[in-house]
Amino acid sequence: MIAILIVMRYRGLSDREVIRQIKENRYIQYFCNIPDEVLQTFIHHTSIYVFRKRIGKQGVEMIENEVFEVLRRAGVIKGDNALIDSSVLPNDIIYPNDVLLLYRAFKKMKEFAKLHKISLWWDDKEIKRLWKEYNLQKRSNRLEWLIIFNLLFVPALEQFKEMVNNLETRPKREEKAKVLLNLLELLETQTLEKINGETHIDNRIVSLDEPDARPIKKGKEHPKCEFGSTIQMSFNREGFMITIENFIGNPNDKKLFPETLALFTKRMKEEPETVTTDLGFRSQDNFKVSKNIKNVFLGRTDDVSEDKKDFCCKARSATEGFIAVAKNLRGFGRSLYKGFEGDRIWSVLCQTSYNLKKFILLLQKEKIEEHSLVKLGLA
Repeated sequence: MIAILIVMRYRGLSDREVIRQIKENRYIQYFCNIPDEVLQTFIHHTSIYVFRKRIGKQGVEMIENEVFEVLRRAGVIKGDNALIDSSVLPNDIIYPNDVLLLYRAFKKMKEFAKLHKISLWWDDKEIKRLWKEYNLQKRSNRLEWLIIFNLLFVPALEQFKEMVNNLETRPKREEKAKVLLNLLELLETQTLEKINGETHIDNRIVSLDEPDARPIKKGKEHPKCEFGSTIQMSFNREGFMITIENFIGNPNDKKLFPETLALFTKRMKEEPETVTTDLGFRSQDNFKVSKNIKNVFLGRTDDVSEDKKDFCCKARSATEGFIAVAKNLRGFGRSLYKGFEGDRIWSVLCQTSYNLKKFILLLQKEKIEEHSLVKLGLA
């Protein structure tokens, strides 16, 4: 099962597709230790989801750590240089708008009513009619439509609140209903603020399916704003991903730097000789944190000695390249697992496949040192 998870992210496959590939590919069968006699019936694709949910982020982190430690102890991954930067891990949601959120809220309450066999307490046909009319009027005043939908949503939510508070069912269902109620109450508050002209709303909800997703701006021309969570990554100069951290919203890079540097040092069992970041991490406190490190480049060439300027500038450019590869080729372009814990599981599995691919590329180009190949049993 662990091998299947690694193959999935290594080749960018879905749960269903990886099972099909296993049945057709001898190399994957060997890697996953699947005998011929059970090949056609060995597992159903839904079992992968169950297994992934059972081990959770702690189990996935153990898998990644085992792969990482094997490469580190063999001397493949070196920790003499730390290249640190942050980016966005977008969630798999459509571009949000406030009217759509209210329409989705009605759908969520409808699912609740169907599950508990309760008759709808609003005119569902009227909601569908208004939604269709709203979409047909492409140049409509969105604020007016938001007010119209909110007038129907508020009384529906009040009745939904009474039902949840008087609900007598299994504990898990009751807990899920209360979580949904809290989310819809936050949406009600957010909608009212929007109607009152508020443009900057803290912890703004952008999706009812991904309540931890936030609008995040990283100073890029395109896209100017992405919807998901923040990821803080560190690499070594060869391009191996040393650490990956996930955060809700968009925390300040300056505050994240000390913890990331400490985590890099902990994983590599040594302090790096050089640390390279951009201006977003620059602060006097961060210079103090890294005072024992020989070369600290926080976005300006005058941070390091003359003989290290060229190296640090190239390392900074390389960091952008490593992140671009991670986002466009290694799965960090969009998380397909739900919730913040799902984002963490997705990130760690992608990190595992990222480092394995980096290792294989260096192996094919004969850039792995012989003593490392001996330790790995490949020489």
